[in-house]
Amino acid sequence: MEYYYIADQDLPAFINRLAKDTKVVGPVKKENLFIFSPIDDFSQLELDSISTILPPKKYFTPQHQDLGIFRTDDTALTETAAEVEKMVVFGIHTCDIEGIECLDAALNEHPPDPYFNKREENIIIIGHECLKACDEFATCRTMDTHIPKAGYDIMLTKSEEKYIAHSISEKASSLVQRYKDLFKQANLEKVREELSSIRIKKEKDFPYLLDAHYGELTSIFRGLYGSGVWDDVGKRCVSCGNCTNVCPTCYCFDVSDHTDLDNVHGARSRQWDSCQLNEFALVAGGDNFRESSKERQRHRYYRKFDYPVRKYNKFFCTGCGRCTRTCVADISLIETVNSLAKEYKNDR
Repeated sequence: MEYYYIADQDLPAFINRLAKDTKVVGPVKKENLFIFSPIDDFSQLELDSISTILPPKKYFTPQHQDLGIFRTDDTALTETAAEVEKMVVFGIHTCDIEGIECLDAALNEHPPDPYFNKREENIIIIGHECLKACDEFATCRTMDTHIPKAGYDIMLTKSEEKYIAHSISEKASSLVQRYKDLFKQANLEKVREELSSIRIKKEKDFPYLLDAHYGELTSIFRGLYGSGVWDDVGKRCVSCGNCTNVCPTCYCFDVSDHTDLDNVHGARSRQWDSCQLNEFALVAGGDNFRESSKERQRHRYYRKFDYPVRKYNKFFCTGCGRCTRTCVADISLIETVNSLAKEYKNDR
């Protein structure tokens, strides 16, 4: 773990040289929104962007992924899709880094997901610390994800006419050494004081938008499974699945096999699925374990604020605000949680 400085004027050179050596993706503008996309020049980046439409999870668990090929007369894949392109994902917000940490916890249960791990091994994460909240939908301060903690290789924090670069992995050390003419070693004590000052100042630009403390959320959800709030949310939900597609911690997928015309050779793939779709919990015989949109929406919230806390000791809501921004029915996570918090406090 080491700290370095990189001057403002040297950051473009770092990215441009890096993009010549390996694939680099980062936040770029698309009309009036932002997406993660490959870049070959620093000028394409939008470092002050709000959260991208899709989180960087799309590089760790792609929307559509080939798993391998098979023969119909064999029970095993004859060849797996193990090759993964090396890349650098640049400019990730701390909330999205926390999202990757959540995926890591879920997808490394036994048996671990080899496709996710292969991608994780071949991706270098360079974070960019936000110094203000994205917009009125971001609840990262309440979820305690606005301060970088772990999960990155390098974290860049703006400080006057330079960036502080925090390197915490072997991949990061190798990268810094490759471009060592651009990085200057920082004094540990001095840089920690500098970071502390920056983070104290930035607190005023990260308001608490949820009417509950981080430590209260689990109790709120465990006590209000039967709340009338879910009826209201369910009536409005159109079951489009947008909220789960843009969520940095949703990882549900479906697997499908496709055979060639000879009915001997085939390919297996997986693609994102959503617990908000009516057929998601539909099983043989026609039973549906979550038939109503109320049940599906409630399940989604509990998969963020209750179930993963019991299983992984982590909230799976990172406060990025994407689900609220993208909801065509104007269902707000902030309003929903605050309604539950009000009911919880009135009942006590």
